[in-house]
Amino acid sequence: MKEKELERLTNLKKEEIEFYKKGVKLIAGIDEAGRGPLAGPVVVACCIMPKNSMIEGINDSKKIAEKKREKLYELIINEAISYGIGIINQTEIDEINILQATKKGLTIAIKEAEENLTKKGLQKPEVILVDALTKIDTDGIPYKSIIHGDAISYSIACASIIAKVTRDRIMRQWNQVYPEYGFEAHKGYGTAKHIKAIKEYGPCPLHRKTFITHFV
Repeated sequence: MKEKELERLTNLKKEEIEFYKKGVKLIAGIDEAGRGPLAGPVVVACCIMPKNSMIEGINDSKKIAEKKREKLYELIINEAISYGIGIINQTEIDEINILQATKKGLTIAIKEAEENLTKKGLQKPEVILVDALTKIDTDGIPYKSIIHGDAISYSIACASIIAKVTRDRIMRQWNQVYPEYGFEAHKGYGTAKHIKAIKEYGPCPLHRKTFITHFV
């Protein structure tokens, strides 16, 4: 690994390093993908990486090309001590709103990550680093909310890649069912082509009704 990349990753782990210095061993990073799209689920990932993890290229998922994200996803899940994923679909998003849906997905992701730790004979995470969310149910685990956490914390960045790749794969599968909307290209976000398709064909079951009132 080049010195510049090592320096960048070390800087990305500043939050984690501070907790490691205090004796904390298991740090969970949490991030979501899909709060803004007009269609599809919101996906939340919880990821606990080893203390010495230094995967080259880890960054905020939005700053990484799709093919590279896929490769990093495999490296992350193979190296992670544990991870969990919470998926809340469009129907439930319409029922409880996107913020509550994201928080529910977070709770599911934490629980799944904890269950995987238990199978390995490990305790639950000692601290959670989460991207921006507050007033969340973390099963009693202390948490720190970090604005733009996916660009500041290594653990959150790893979670952001898991969440983004998982959601993108879901949307690519739905593209085979509803090819007229172009989900493979825009993943449900409100691009001009997507909005045009909604106006032309009307919404499909994947669309969030509360998100498309301006177009339908």
